[in-house]
Amino acid sequence: MSALGSTLTWTKLREVRCAELEEAADGWGRAGNRADAARDRIDTQLVDDLRRTQRGEAARAAVRRLRRLSKNFQYIHTECGLLRTTLNSLAHEVKAQQRVLQGALDDAAALKFTVHPDGSVTYPAAGEGLVDGKPLAGGRASGVPNPDLAGPSGLIAPNPNAAKAQDIADRVARAVRTAADVDWRYAKILRALRAEDGLDVPAATWTDAAGDAAAVRQAASGYLKQGIPHDASPAERKAWWEGLTDEQREEYLAVYPDQIGNLDGIPALVRDAANRDNLQLLMGKLEGRGDEDSETKLAALREIDRQLQAVRGPGEPPMYLLGIGDQGNGRAIVSYGNPDTSRNVAAYVPGLNTSLDEGFAKGDLKRARDTAAAAREIDHSTAAIAWLGYDAPQSPDGLSSLAVASTERAEIGGRAFRGFMSGLAASNDHSDPHMTAIGHSYGSRTVGAATQQGGGIPEVDDIVLVGSPGVGVDRAEDLGVGRDHVFVGAADNDVVTRLPSKGQAVLAAAGHALGPAGSLAVDVVHPGDDGLWFGRDPASEGFGARRFPVDSGPPLIHLGRPSMDAHSQYFDPELDSASADSVAMVVAGRGHQVKQESAR
Repeated sequence: MSALGSTLTWTKLREVRCAELEEAADGWGRAGNRADAARDRIDTQLVDDLRRTQRGEAARAAVRRLRRLSKNFQYIHTECGLLRTTLNSLAHEVKAQQRVLQGALDDAAALKFTVHPDGSVTYPAAGEGLVDGKPLAGGRASGVPNPDLAGPSGLIAPNPNAAKAQDIADRVARAVRTAADVDWRYAKILRALRAEDGLDVPAATWTDAAGDAAAVRQAASGYLKQGIPHDASPAERKAWWEGLTDEQREEYLAVYPDQIGNLDGIPALVRDAANRDNLQLLMGKLEGRGDEDSETKLAALREIDRQLQAVRGPGEPPMYLLGIGDQGNGRAIVSYGNPDTSRNVAAYVPGLNTSLDEGFAKGDLKRARDTAAAAREIDHSTAAIAWLGYDAPQSPDGLSSLAVASTERAEIGGRAFRGFMSGLAASNDHSDPHMTAIGHSYGSRTVGAATQQGGGIPEVDDIVLVGSPGVGVDRAEDLGVGRDHVFVGAADNDVVTRLPSKGQAVLAAAGHALGPAGSLAVDVVHPGDDGLWFGRDPASEGFGARRFPVDSGPPLIHLGRPSMDAHSQYFDPELDSASADSVAMVVAGRGHQVKQESAR
């Protein structure tokens, strides 16, 4: 397949009709849009109607077949989008070389030079001979595609037209050579953009699609990527997106779903569509690698995909995928409820040992889902988000790792979280949405770090800290929302909320070396010390936040072994309804109604 022919000449390059390539691209775009519309109808209408009205194995089999058909349409949409952008990018690059060629031809015509079919240029006599004063003879210059690589000839052509002709010939040769390279590169990509035979789209096909997307992304970098405003503010990104044509948006979504889907400030519906496509590409990318990290992330992605396809029950908040990626420990941002149309928006930041694994996909997403469901009973216009947008500290040792964890990851995560919340504020439809930042465990330290950067977390009204080892500041008012808008939950049996301060830790080690008497001495020296590892205890009186009631949780020693269960149930309406209800009240904008408990 070659758009320009097997042997390219400048005459062929000049006659290439790039408009026909663009018309073909539009045709693939229309086909892709039809496939996307069919997929959407299956997912939002046919499956729901079938499950609502039919029961039995036949109905379940029909749903499975519809799900398979939906995935097939998704694949068609993805590949058609890649074809569209490939053809448009090919046309874009060929037109650039046509402009170079035409400029050289125009200069030749103005100088009355002749450009021959082989690209050489003849020029007339000019100048004067030093001996006889006669015009110097004309000649013929042959182009060099890469004149910078050509060595000096050692000869000087005194005819002033010679250098001009050589320049024109070189430009013609360079345009033809570059266009030929473009043609070869895109022909290779277009040959690869074809599906295997059959009615199914297995994982291996998505693996191929991931490779296709990478190839098109690399080829189209000059055509599209330079326009993505990575260094802009969320508000500027939103304005950029709104200023694109429908065709431009579709091409960015087809080629850069990973970047558009994770770009703060882009509307939630757009991010969701991009990330659902990127989710399939990521699963294809990780499929079959076999290493432990890939298998762990792949299991999480499959679980998230399963949840996205599940039919929502009556009153259950819809699910939006606002971010997904395999970098670092993995990334995933999931919202229950549309954060752009909701008056109340909350984002929950998980902590120690959180990564893109099945534990996150099942446990942390459930926390956000439970919070959204409870808050929507108070105010239906509410969305709650699980935000895994950073690399939380990882260690199988759990608590001991937290004791030595640095603040570096919290600082990096805090910057990312602040940008995400800025994006939510920029894309929200309400002039003054109520926004809540929730930090659990080390995630509370990350939220704390976000409040100390650039004037605080934009538009955040309330902050909830649960299971916190400290947030990096010693007073609630230092978090930038006012002490009455900082809410803290700390279970009596949550050992993380009683992690000793760094000074205590040193004395505790010394006390342990001295035995029981030494340990007792530490307690005597530091009676009532409210310092934790990352600053003052948020549940302490000195910190000044509003502490809400929580269940004590299982004892530290449960069934004969150490237990961290009390650290994990703050959001669970069955295990700790008091805490879960309080968090939901804050998220729904009713923080002033939350019952208070005495500080430590």
